[in-house]
Amino acid sequence: MQLIQTVLVKQILTENSKQQLFDQYHSRKLQLQKECDQLQFELKRLDKTRNFSPVTLKKHFEKEIQMRKEKIKLLEFQIEQLHILPIGSELKEKEVQALIDVKIGDVWNDTQPIIVVKDGIIEDIR
Repeated sequence: MQLIQTVLVKQILTENSKQQLFDQYHSRKLQLQKECDQLQFELKRLDKTRNFSPVTLKKHFEKEIQMRKEKIKLLEFQIEQLHILPIGSELKEKEVQALIDVKIGDVWNDTQPIIVVKDGIIEDIR
């Protein structure tokens, strides 16, 4: 019988992976800032048309802008934490699904398997 099991993928932090993570966080932050600017521009543009209720319109746009600003704060926190982490630290990267074969007589192990990756190469399977 085959079962689907969740496997945790961890990344070992190296100088290269640290820089890649920083670049990802930074580019995502810039993208969110652009989205905030675009939303503010759209709000002003739509406010001038007077086709929508100004209060409802402003409330909706402010909510969207606030959501993005919270994501920006989270990214800034992640960037700060990334600078603190020492090289060699293990970071949870993602979870993937794997098929496992089980049969009568197998030992049931309730621990979650872990794949450890370093610079894109599998280092260990636990």
